[in-house]
Amino acid sequence: MAHKVDDEYDYLFKVVLIGDSGVGKSNLLSRFSRNEFYLDSKSTIGVEFATKTIQIDDKTIKAQIWDTAGQERYRAITSAYYRGALGALLVYDITKNSSFDNVKRWLRELRDHADSNIVILMAGNKSDLNHLRDVSADDAQIFAEKEGLSFIETSALQSTNVEKAFQSVLTEIYHIVSKKSLAAAEGSSSGPGQGTAINFEDTGVTGAILKKKSCCS
Repeated sequence: MAHKVDDEYDYLFKVVLIGDSGVGKSNLLSRFSRNEFYLDSKSTIGVEFATKTIQIDDKTIKAQIWDTAGQERYRAITSAYYRGALGALLVYDITKNSSFDNVKRWLRELRDHADSNIVILMAGNKSDLNHLRDVSADDAQIFAEKEGLSFIETSALQSTNVEKAFQSVLTEIYHIVSKKSLAAAEGSSSGPGQGTAINFEDTGVTGAILKKKSCCS
C-alpha cells in the first residue's frame, strides 16, 4: 500500500479557537489533533496552530487550527489571524460565568475581523466539572439560537464531544465550499488543471484551498 503523504489533500480549511484565557482552548486542540491532554497546560502566548487530516465524503480535508491567546494584551496580535478563517470554535468554561459573559465580546470581534460566512460553533468546555457548573446548558443553548450559532458541551479531559465539535464545523465548511466550488465550475467552460488552486474569493469563500491530485476520469 502506498504511503499517503501529509500534503495530499483536497481541501485546506483554516479554523480558529477563541475565548477567554483558561477555558481550555489549547487542550481542545491537542486532544483533537494528537489525542493528548495536559493538566499543567500553560497559557498560550500569541498564536499556536496544529493540523489534522480527516475524511468527509470521499474527500481529504486538512484542517489548520489556530489557537489564539485569550489574554487581552495579545488581542491586537490575534485579530489578524481571524482573516481567512472559514470556521471558529468559540469556547467558554461552564464553571466560569464570566467566560460565558465574554462570549458576546469575542463574537463581536470575530464578526468584525472574519468572513461574514464563517461557520461558528460555541463550545461549553469542562463538562467533566458538572458539579461546579456556573453556566446552564439551557442558557447557553438559548444564546446560541439567538445568535445563529451551533452549540455543544465538551470535555477536553475526558475527550467528550471534542471530535464531534471539530467534525461538525469542518463538515459544514466542506458543504458550503463544495457547493460554491461546484457553482463556480458550472459557470466556467473549462475546469482548473491538475495542481491548480481554486480562488474561492470570487465565489464568496476565502481561506479554502482546493488541490486537484489527479485529472478527472
